[in-house]
Amino acid sequence: MRKSIILVFMALVLVCSCSEKEKTTAANIDQGKISVEGEKNITPAKPVHPDQAAPKEKKSINPMKEIESLTRIIKEQPKSALAYNNRGSAYHGLKQHELAIEDYNKAIGLKKDYADAYNNRGAAYYSLGKHQQAIEDFNKAINLKINFAAAFANRGLTYLNQGNKDLGCPDAKKACELGVCRVYKDAQGKQICP
Repeated sequence: MRKSIILVFMALVLVCSCSEKEKTTAANIDQGKISVEGEKNITPAKPVHPDQAAPKEKKSINPMKEIESLTRIIKEQPKSALAYNNRGSAYHGLKQHELAIEDYNKAIGLKKDYADAYNNRGAAYYSLGKHQQAIEDFNKAINLKINFAAAFANRGLTYLNQGNKDLGCPDAKKACELGVCRVYKDAQGKQICP
């Protein structure tokens, strides 16, 4: 049963978090466009700063090219917590978790209240089997952003994979109440959570 949950976890690759204004690719940053999953393609009249949201259809991008582009942006804007967070997410997607953690650390160093970077770093720690560090990061993310569905889902999944239903099920349920239901529904389907 634990292996099933772990497999589901790997299918989810944790709920990597980015707020709407942070769901962006390096190419879109370069073009002054921001990508928001599920929105129609809208090109802003003038370039926008990466911290401003302009919905655009999310395109599939080569992770290595995304890393190259984000690295270029980081050289130009070394204090961009967003660029470090997004490059960390690209590394995480390539299963280069140590590099991801380095970038998440830099993002957090630049922006101490960056809930998404804490959640993402927690996901990378989880992938490395560092569950206690993952839980600490998910806790921090939730403390910074009280209704952070992805962090509740990730923390719940971590607890469930440790066999701790007493803490995992309430977190998974809370995540579902906030709109992220995969972990809870899977745990219910496996009769782990009520």
